[in-house]
Amino acid sequence: MDLILRNARAFGHADHAVDIGIDNGRIAAVAPGLAADGPAIDLAGRLVAPGLVETHIHLDKTCIIDRCTAVEGTVAEAVAQTSAAKRAFTEDDIHARAVRTLEKCLSHGTMLMRTHVEIDPGIGLKGFHAIRQLARDYAWAADIEICAFPQEGLINNPGTDVLLAECLRNGARVIGAVPYTDSDPRGQIDRIFALAREFDVDVDMHLDLGDTPDGMQIEYVCDCTERYRWGGRVAVGHVTQLSTAPSAQFETIARRLADTGVAVTVLPSTDLYLTGRGRDHSVHRGVTAAHTLVGHGVNCSLSTNNVLNPFTPYGDASLIRMANLYANVCHVSRPAELAECFAMLTTRSARLMRREGYGIAVGNTADLVAFDCADARAAVAELVPPLFGLKDGRLTFTRPRATLRPQRAGDDAAVIGNLIAMR
Repeated sequence: MDLILRNARAFGHADHAVDIGIDNGRIAAVAPGLAADGPAIDLAGRLVAPGLVETHIHLDKTCIIDRCTAVEGTVAEAVAQTSAAKRAFTEDDIHARAVRTLEKCLSHGTMLMRTHVEIDPGIGLKGFHAIRQLARDYAWAADIEICAFPQEGLINNPGTDVLLAECLRNGARVIGAVPYTDSDPRGQIDRIFALAREFDVDVDMHLDLGDTPDGMQIEYVCDCTERYRWGGRVAVGHVTQLSTAPSAQFETIARRLADTGVAVTVLPSTDLYLTGRGRDHSVHRGVTAAHTLVGHGVNCSLSTNNVLNPFTPYGDASLIRMANLYANVCHVSRPAELAECFAMLTTRSARLMRREGYGIAVGNTADLVAFDCADARAAVAELVPPLFGLKDGRLTFTRPRATLRPQRAGDDAAVIGNLIAMR
């Protein structure tokens, strides 16, 4: 074996320690007391999970908050501020900012990612080209999938359609949509499904941001999914309006989502930041109850969305933090539900992206992350950072455990200097 992880608590397996044997970049064995030779790491009962999955992030417009003014905290302001900032974007600038956030993602255990990239006549294909190059540069650490989408509208923004098609011809595996910024929301939805069928790609829409359940498009998306027979290939993100729906309406929509195979991605940080801005008391949280949707048979993921821009002016790209934030906001406390939050960063997210060969099983790619805790529940509840990650069986990052130091004289400056140098 190239490497053996001994005494590991493997996510998705029975609640006892196993050994995970890795050979030629794949998982060769998962068994207690594995009789095999090779370099070994004793996990001493710590959690090992498949690489974390980021289903919805925006690397092309990350780290621009210093170029914008976020005062109102509304979707309209964020779109306008980003649109203005995009005029000065270059491919090198996009790549450099994306590297800054991507490396944070990697250090927190993310190994599979879908990043949405804005496409329109104003910015052209700069974002697409920059992120496609980024995906090549960091293929050793993560698999990055591009979703091309029209943030500033499609029907109302002539020329966008042609650019989206060019992205799909040149490697974008997903097409996105933002109906609420378009002059004809359902016209955009129809056209996006038509493009998805033409190029045989998946659909991932930004959908239904708002403070009331009025005027939601989610059921129309379900209708289109059924009509195009695209079940299992459609995801919708945000759906903050659904969080305001009465229970009967919520349950009806949940059943419709499950029946048609439409997945939901909840984005806790952004949804909290942008929702309820018009109220001065009893402010809506805007975070849809993904674990309740899961209970109705809907596949769901939790994800980051934006980092350091007008849509979300903070963030460290930690998916574990997103799961913990979600659990706080949505009153998740039962051990099984906390473990389900972890699944919405891993197995459920991989299913949303239709990835085969994912997970801790013999024959699968050895994309693994070790956490300094015994189980997934603790990882979410205690915001446990990962200790190290393996991509294709090769070490991609490490994070040393904190060390407590009783007071001693004379070496503080040297120790601190070494820590800074390690960064």
